[in-house]
Amino acid sequence: MYTFLDYFNRIAHYEWWVVLVELLLIGLVIWWVVDFLEGTRGERLFRGVIFILVSGVLVLNLIVAHLPFDRLQYLYRGFLIGVMIVAVAGFQPEIRRVLIQIGQPRIWAGGSHQLSRTVEELVTTVTELSAARIGAIIVIERQVALGEFIETGVRLDARVTSDLLKTIFYPGTPLHDMAVVVRGDRIVAASVQLPLAEAGSVAGVELGSRHRAAVGITAGSDAMCLVVSEETGAISVARDGKLIRNLTESQVRSHLVGDATVEHVPLMGRLLKRHTE
Repeated sequence: MYTFLDYFNRIAHYEWWVVLVELLLIGLVIWWVVDFLEGTRGERLFRGVIFILVSGVLVLNLIVAHLPFDRLQYLYRGFLIGVMIVAVAGFQPEIRRVLIQIGQPRIWAGGSHQLSRTVEELVTTVTELSAARIGAIIVIERQVALGEFIETGVRLDARVTSDLLKTIFYPGTPLHDMAVVVRGDRIVAASVQLPLAEAGSVAGVELGSRHRAAVGITAGSDAMCLVVSEETGAISVARDGKLIRNLTESQVRSHLVGDATVEHVPLMGRLLKRHTE
């Protein structure tokens, strides 16, 4: 079994730029995996697997390799194979998701036309739901991933359209009762359970479950929420744990494309601001 000293002796004969390129490529792969898994349960599993592998390699190379523990080394190699099998099973949802994303062309996903269209679809949705007094809560994900909440719902991965959103929130449908999460121009999941803010968290206002959920999710992340009241039809926007109520159509659009959103939302940024200019 090779030790760290053997490894360094071997790479000493390589060209320095070859070693540098290899290390950069390995670093990029690890960074991409961590970024892809950020905010999901897979991220914690990945960290656990990496910790087990790194600590095991360190122990074997620094201690066990210099001692006559052949059976321990043999058992550890078998343990590594078991860890890899468990990791593949544990990462099954993430592996499936990345394969789906690779198979979907997304060259124009961030274009100004798609982004402007997404804003208009959201504005149309809440306006028409408000007129019909159909309750709804739409969470717009920003830089902080909402993977742990998305996993509580039903994954959709569909383009944002007013017709689809209105169908989801129509009373009596299986997915209407909780939240929809939007990431960029995609509906990521529906029937998502959100954390509820404590009663009385907004001074002087008695909030229903949808509004409490909007305050709760925005207080713990940088997400923005659109809420339609089932009782009054009023449209509200939640941001940073604060609720802005009784908004008009133009005010909702302003919140989606305003300066605060331009600063924080990666896929609803400066390109969206062109819509209002």
